[in-house]
Amino acid sequence: MRTIDYYYSTRSNFTYLGAARLNALAKKYDCKIIHRPIILSVTMPAIGGLPFDNRPTMLRNYAMNDALRWAKHLGISLQREPIHHDGPVELPSGIVIAAQRAKEREEKGDLDLLSLKVVEALWRYDRDIADKEVITELCESAGFGNLTSLINEALSPAVQAELERNCREAIMRGVIGAPTYFVDGENFYGQDRLDFVERALSTQHKTGES
Repeated sequence: MRTIDYYYSTRSNFTYLGAARLNALAKKYDCKIIHRPIILSVTMPAIGGLPFDNRPTMLRNYAMNDALRWAKHLGISLQREPIHHDGPVELPSGIVIAAQRAKEREEKGDLDLLSLKVVEALWRYDRDIADKEVITELCESAGFGNLTSLINEALSPAVQAELERNCREAIMRGVIGAPTYFVDGENFYGQDRLDFVERALSTQHKTGES
């Protein structure tokens, strides 16, 4: 099965704007999404960039207005500045990694749906995605079982080490922000590049059929 390497921050509004469309593309072209959550405060300085909160006010305002324009264009509900925007990343990022590991163990649950629900909980509903009760509810709604064990695994040293590895790999692979998608080794940065992601998938699909 073909794969899409998906580097993203669970606290990124642009990741949220592209998440449902990415899931739809994966289904359409029979692809597996490899979820690789990253921490932008780690990856951005390493490539000479600035995390969002450290950017000049003018750039922050423009980026937020641009996100709102995209949300209107896509028909997606997006809060401008949810009060829970700033917060720990260990649990919301770790739960995606733990869920991905659970799927590798052939446990039940929809990983792609869970990933979407995490970013949607923050940017649409302004929920605290660092709260265990919130994450437990999201896992349950995505069909996962063994919820207490899954939460514990999300915060385990092994999963947090994988989160750190994702950051190092993102830097080495030239990830310049979130979300970034890799198709057949080609880097596509931004939810506004999903049309190009689909072109790449479509080309692979036609080649595979010929």
